[in-house]
Amino acid sequence: MPLSLPDFGAARQARTAWPLVLPAIILMIAFILAPLVAVVFLGFTDFELGFGSFRFVGFENYTELFSDRTFRQSLWNTAVYTAIVAPISVLLGLGIALLIESEPLGRSFFRTAYFLPVASLLVAMATVWQYLFHPTIGPINATLQMIGIAGPNWLGASNTVLYSLAIIGIWQSAGFNMVLFLAGLTAIPRDLYAAADVDGARSGTDRFLLVTWPMLGPTTLFVITISIINAVKVFETVKTLTEGGPNKASEVLLFTIYQEGFVYLRVGYASAMTVVFLALLVVMMFVQYRLLDREVHYA
Repeated sequence: MPLSLPDFGAARQARTAWPLVLPAIILMIAFILAPLVAVVFLGFTDFELGFGSFRFVGFENYTELFSDRTFRQSLWNTAVYTAIVAPISVLLGLGIALLIESEPLGRSFFRTAYFLPVASLLVAMATVWQYLFHPTIGPINATLQMIGIAGPNWLGASNTVLYSLAIIGIWQSAGFNMVLFLAGLTAIPRDLYAAADVDGARSGTDRFLLVTWPMLGPTTLFVITISIINAVKVFETVKTLTEGGPNKASEVLLFTIYQEGFVYLRVGYASAMTVVFLALLVVMMFVQYRLLDREVHYA
């Protein structure tokens, strides 16, 4: 019976690998795992900034959470905002990517132009959007007035403020989605289009339905998931332009967490909100992975 010799090479590689990965492990524990554990723990306490002591309250924060009108309103506003921004930005990003890919002239220029909203600071662009949406001197209402329509107070009325913020969100997200779809389009083998042409799919619609759309399946699932997560995480536009008003009509989940934790200093209550927010993100990621795995198996 042959004797098995110890693999000294594997042991040497392990001794070399641990010092290399140890800094990354320490950083993950310090900046991801430890804050996550702290947030979950604080969610079961009544901890407030400025107070030296706190007590364990169990699920009281979560009980209060789902009876809190402000939290329910912010959850609803976040859902409406996401339902508007995510699908429109995905479709718009796909349409722009298809147009750019089909037009070789000026391709680099249009890629850069549509990607500028992603690269620009939204806080710096807030002044521009405030001017565009201004009820009296803004060009949007001026244009509507030229055709006989009285423009609303976009950022100052409860029935339009969320839709105004959604327009800004679509403007910011479409360019990022365009870049992701362009990457997916360039990865499609050109031979498939030649084969589809031989099979009689000569129109642009047939080529899109038979080749482009099926091959963009994984990319589309990824873009949809990223778009939903980014929409759920909206904060800068609300903080900069509306402060959650008027009458909490534009208050979203992250802004409510910010208010509770850093304005009212109720860190324990804000931590419970954060746990709910993280749970929503985990569910979305789980759905994405399940759909991607199913797509791979079917492929």
